[in-house]
Amino acid sequence: MPELPEVEVTRRSFANAITGARIEAVVMGKSLRWPLGCDPQLLVGQQVVGVRRRGKYLLLDMEQGLLLLHLGMSGSLRFAADMPEAGPHDHFDLVTHRGTLRLHDPRRFGAVVYATSEDSPVAAKLLGGLGMEPLSEEFLLPTFQAGLKKSRMPIKQLLLAGRLVVGVGNIYASEVLFLSGIRPTTVASRIGAARVHKLHQAIRSVLARAVEMGGSTLRDFSNADGMAGHFQTAANVYGRDGQPCHACGTAIELIRQGQRSTYFCRQCQRP
Repeated sequence: MPELPEVEVTRRSFANAITGARIEAVVMGKSLRWPLGCDPQLLVGQQVVGVRRRGKYLLLDMEQGLLLLHLGMSGSLRFAADMPEAGPHDHFDLVTHRGTLRLHDPRRFGAVVYATSEDSPVAAKLLGGLGMEPLSEEFLLPTFQAGLKKSRMPIKQLLLAGRLVVGVGNIYASEVLFLSGIRPTTVASRIGAARVHKLHQAIRSVLARAVEMGGSTLRDFSNADGMAGHFQTAANVYGRDGQPCHACGTAIELIRQGQRSTYFCRQCQRP
């Protein structure tokens, strides 16, 4: 599932190319997770004025309103001047005078939704419950620490929930907890100030490094230029169950939390 680094990498790979482009046509394929929410002709003739990201949503700002794009579980975007004919898993084409932005999504859990503004009920429903952006100045340590103190959830599941901080997906949660020396099953409110500080720093550093490495490609993720990510090759614990810890040599363990795989080192990460 594409997480924050993959979505940010995707944004960077086509944002400059599409900004300023005039929309010439909208081609709809099979239905996605949610309906577009407007007549496609409403978009024709409008100019794309910018591309932002909020959590795992891409926001295409237009002269009137915006499009919210979500990649779902298996989605990816492509932007090219000469796009081939749409295949069976290509469900949305935004055709501009500079090229076509295409959503490819075999499982169709992705979405493209129109909203009149970011404050509209449609946008607020999708974005309103999202936590702090970890790569922005709003990710403040005191706010983060206060949020942890209020929660009785295991720390990894709290991070995955995205209500306190967005974008710490399954791969990245295992990695930041390893760097912080925190066992994934530890109740969030029990984590002391020193380790909270390490966790706050690790979230920033791991996600920033993942973006620099193009995200993680475990199956078929690639950016809008078709380039795969490489963060998974540098993982300390994720996907390494049974292999020796890089720090102490203890075998990395695999457990299940909320039906998700969790990797950790029993020696380096204490409750």
